[in-house]
Amino acid sequence: MLDSPSPGVASKFLHGAALIGARWIAPEEAACRIAVEDPATLRPIAAVPDLGADAARTAIDAAEAAATDWAARTGRDRARMLRRWHDAMLAEAEPLARLLTAEQGKPLAEARAEIAYAASFVEWFAEEAPRIEGEVLAPPSVGQRLLVIRRPVGIVAAVTPWNFPAAMVTRKLAPALAAGCTVVLKPSELTPLTALALARLALEAGIPPGVLNVVTGAPAPIGAVLLGDPRVRKLSFTGSTAVGKRLAAEAAGTVKRVSLELGGNAPLIVFADADLDQAVDGAMASKFRNTGQTCVCANRILVEESVHDAFVERLAARIAALRVGHGLASETDQGPLINDAAVAKVCDHVEDAVRHGARLALGGRPHRLGGRFWEPTLLLDATPAMRLATEETFGPVAPVFRFRGEEQAIALANATASGLAAYAFTRDLDRSFRLLERLAVGMVGMNSGVISTAVAPFGGVKESGFGREGSRHGIQEYLDMRFALFG
Repeated sequence: MLDSPSPGVASKFLHGAALIGARWIAPEEAACRIAVEDPATLRPIAAVPDLGADAARTAIDAAEAAATDWAARTGRDRARMLRRWHDAMLAEAEPLARLLTAEQGKPLAEARAEIAYAASFVEWFAEEAPRIEGEVLAPPSVGQRLLVIRRPVGIVAAVTPWNFPAAMVTRKLAPALAAGCTVVLKPSELTPLTALALARLALEAGIPPGVLNVVTGAPAPIGAVLLGDPRVRKLSFTGSTAVGKRLAAEAAGTVKRVSLELGGNAPLIVFADADLDQAVDGAMASKFRNTGQTCVCANRILVEESVHDAFVERLAARIAALRVGHGLASETDQGPLINDAAVAKVCDHVEDAVRHGARLALGGRPHRLGGRFWEPTLLLDATPAMRLATEETFGPVAPVFRFRGEEQAIALANATASGLAAYAFTRDLDRSFRLLERLAVGMVGMNSGVISTAVAPFGGVKESGFGREGSRHGIQEYLDMRFALFG
């Protein structure tokens, strides 16, 4: 049972059982278990089975057994089941949001928004399932017919992170299932309960057993099987760049298709002609959502020198007003960091920045609440010499850099191996198009700090990965193209 204050979480969502085929594997059935804790209270919420290689192979067997029937169904049939799953998620939105906050820590308002966002991917790809189309090509010779069809790629291994334990699941599963693929899902061991709750709702909505399997446990033994088994034809991974590189190398052994959504170091650029209130709103939305634990958050805030002081004054007032606390408390704006390693990394980045000349304007220390809470932090006079200029902080730290002119802003923005997202605030339409063309990223928020939507392709360039999730492009990641020439 939950120790942390989380009224409204349905007991069926606290079972902690993994799913293979039609069988739920309770924590008590496994030789080892993993405790899931509330990062705000550090108390256990539930436990999940710590499954390993044998369970991963059994899950692949189940996915293989279900694959032929699932792929043979019409897109309309799969769409109906996905739509029922979407409706079930919305019907259970409040207990799902409370469960998400309990295991991940984000404020309840953000958790509610994430459940709605997660459901939007299921709805979107339910609508895409009947629209998987082929082509008839003009033949080069008389008497020939050329045909292209698209078929499901096969069994998919989906590996999801802890920072968005609902949305990252549906962003992968919904297009895979819509395309006719079966899936073995490995959720983060830090936040598995939300994924298991979503899987339970999927089965209740009519998704056949074996189409969706959820294997919980330590990542190494499970990942080794998913990567090494030739029956798994696709890997979709969201997580750190370092881990993504290793997975891509291992997936090459069986030449799997791979989609990687990896780390970011997004610049947020404020030009002198920007609406400063709009820019501050964008910076707050991008930087401090989920306690700064998002891959698209503004890791570097670049401000043109002539408006630097005015922008910083407004930003500091907004940061100082943030209320830190347990995510289930109604007044909370910022929850805890996910674990002790996250706290240590934030501390290291702040200390390194100060050593290299940054001025600590706000925060910069563990919060008085203790545990994994960190003070919302504002650093001034940041420079490229600091670690946070090239590394992803993943915490509530806003470093402000100065720049002079557009060319310097673009050079600073692109001076990183990452290329996931960028944000820019300007009233100059010509400049907006120049930035869109020259910023080396996969996504740009122009006069907006929020860019994520099921309608648009999500993904990056450079070491932020490849492949796209969401939009009409997202389902293509799970389809193979097959060509036939009729003589």
